[in-house]
Amino acid sequence: MDSRFAGVIPPVVTPFTTQGDVDLDSLDRVIDHLIGGGSDGLFVLGSSGEVAYLTDAQRDIVLERTVARAAGRVPVLSGVIDTSPNRVIAQARRAQDLGADAVVSTCPFYTLNDQPEFADHFRAIATAVDVPLFAYDVPVRLGGKKLGRDLLVSLGTEGVLAGVKDSSGDDVAFRRLVAANEAAGHPLALLTGHECVVDGMLLLGADGMVPGYANVEPALYAELYAAAHAGQWERARRIQDRICAGFEIVFVPQGRSGDATGVGAFKTAMEALGVIASNTMAFPVKALEGPTKEGIVAVLKRQGLL
Repeated sequence: MDSRFAGVIPPVVTPFTTQGDVDLDSLDRVIDHLIGGGSDGLFVLGSSGEVAYLTDAQRDIVLERTVARAAGRVPVLSGVIDTSPNRVIAQARRAQDLGADAVVSTCPFYTLNDQPEFADHFRAIATAVDVPLFAYDVPVRLGGKKLGRDLLVSLGTEGVLAGVKDSSGDDVAFRRLVAANEAAGHPLALLTGHECVVDGMLLLGADGMVPGYANVEPALYAELYAAAHAGQWERARRIQDRICAGFEIVFVPQGRSGDATGVGAFKTAMEALGVIASNTMAFPVKALEGPTKEGIVAVLKRQGLL
């Protein structure tokens, strides 16, 4: 396993101006906020970064600015999310040229592929670039497509994959993946995309985490990771409880889309904390306002963040 890719690796939000342009000044503050909070890496252009809404030019702007601002302090992983191998390869080569330390790809989507074709997809990407490749297992955004345990471990043993970002929500499958990875000599860095049961995932053997709520409180996740690695599991549980109390912000919005309630809640909290200038979302998602915004601020106040 590549030891660079462990610990707390938040999925960086993409701030926008009220006109819908990428807000580079706010992005600088986000990066400093995350690194200053003890993050071990940064994952840009993922779901929390609203990657599916961005043009190729905007993706390049976000990655280039993140690499420049991080300035080697932590590794930068870049999502290269697209529908098919050739399109992903083009994204991955561009990410490598812009300084990404690793690239992260889902399996193909929209296309109707099977597990062997998923394997060839990842092999083609790995062959095309010189940086490590992570598989992004996120069935909720891929029409239910799930990357199989045996597929992932086999590709890790081959040297195709350096790791997996598991956002499947399938904890039984993740535990089986951890066991199979260990039996194979631990070729894969296994990162959980959970927010509120990270302590449990670390206990069963996850190498790190990619929690969206770390955009709001990165230091708590750093404390959680340190406690887990010290074997202080009761302390880790208490820290996780504090995180879960703050994560209540995502349950404040009602009757809105998944992106509005999740990323929208993170952005609204970050705006209130002064990390970003606006909680504007990528079009056509509307920002959280009014009583919803007030409810999120109330949670932050209960947490002692305001």
